[in-house]
Amino acid sequence: MGEGGGSVPIPRVVHLDDYTEAIGHAEVDELRVLAGRLAGRTVKMVNSTSVGGGVAEILNRMVPLLQELGVPTRWDVITGGNDFFEITKAFHNALHGAPYEPRPELLELFLAVNEMNRERMEFSEDFIVIHDPQPVALARQRQLQGSERRQGWVWRCHIDLSHPNQVVWSFLEPWVNRYDAAIFSSPRFSRQLPMPQYLFYPAIDPISEKNRELEPAYIQSVLDRFGIDARRPIATQISRFDRLKDPMGVLQAYRMVKKYTDCQLVLAGGGAADDPEGGQVLAEVREAAGNDPDVHLLELPPWSALEINALQRASTILVQKSLREGFGLTVAEALWKKKPVVAGAVGGIPTQVIHKHTGMLVHSVEGCAYQIRYLLSNPAAAARLGENGREHVRQNFLITSNMKRYLVLFLLLSQHP
Repeated sequence: MGEGGGSVPIPRVVHLDDYTEAIGHAEVDELRVLAGRLAGRTVKMVNSTSVGGGVAEILNRMVPLLQELGVPTRWDVITGGNDFFEITKAFHNALHGAPYEPRPELLELFLAVNEMNRERMEFSEDFIVIHDPQPVALARQRQLQGSERRQGWVWRCHIDLSHPNQVVWSFLEPWVNRYDAAIFSSPRFSRQLPMPQYLFYPAIDPISEKNRELEPAYIQSVLDRFGIDARRPIATQISRFDRLKDPMGVLQAYRMVKKYTDCQLVLAGGGAADDPEGGQVLAEVREAAGNDPDVHLLELPPWSALEINALQRASTILVQKSLREGFGLTVAEALWKKKPVVAGAVGGIPTQVIHKHTGMLVHSVEGCAYQIRYLLSNPAAAARLGENGREHVRQNFLITSNMKRYLVLFLLLSQHP
């Protein structure tokens, strides 16, 4: 079936040339030249989940494109039980500054799961990129294989390490120190480390199902399915049901706005395989929302990219009221769609939302409500933010820019003795 009449658009096989319209011929040609200089060097990417979250989304698109460029790339995902991912979720919160005193047996379990994964994986590639803390101890492989083969090991940290819990960071830091390079999403996230550190912005794919243009009929069909009224203003936050995303704060801001301006609220997202808290947070928000017919809580499965795209395009305002944030790719997604954004001034969000130029930054529930009311009352200002936001994303936050940075880093690592 085609895209008309509300039917689901058919996914397309994507090739590098498909990005020419978004970035131009010169940028596409530059990627090919850089990849050619790597002469078939191989890459392994490792993270903790293949579905849910920005890291999985980036890898799902970038790995096939690297392969098309002649850079053979393998993507592996570590395995572990709920107890392991409860530990890593606690680590995640602690690295964002939350208090946490892990018992010694929990640290031992973390290392044991990493060792189990290390033993089942092969590490024959030229460049190994380990994403985030969950698989950081895979770097033990370097110690075991010694200097028999020169490899480049890179730790890619997607979270905000500006004020980490010192107990957790002191445990992880010796493992991080085993890498040849570290990548962070903001200069403020970097730490005092013995290896070179690099700034890589996370990125969105402009032609993926989540970001490409959609037919109006399909957008309307999604709104109809979820009972959302297209004729009335819609404020939407797309994110995991995670306390650090502050869905309760968004709900409170909506209620403040609702006293003065008719609107609807959509809180839509799902869980990730490495996040065991999502169901509990969703239940708390559902209870707080009560029976308000204008609050739509949507728990979406991982394959809902088209629905998320439609919800973002149908929304009047997109919100990302995070309390802590590594980067927040949902912000870049919203800006790419020319939507006005109201977002928390935390983590990597201010890199995307330049206050009063590409969106509005807020520091409180009251501030969030104020900016939503302002944008609902000033559609011309909202449209201007949207135009500026799309161009800002085009210049800085597309997946092709991310690939270019990786290719340059691999070239640098290959030149080291």
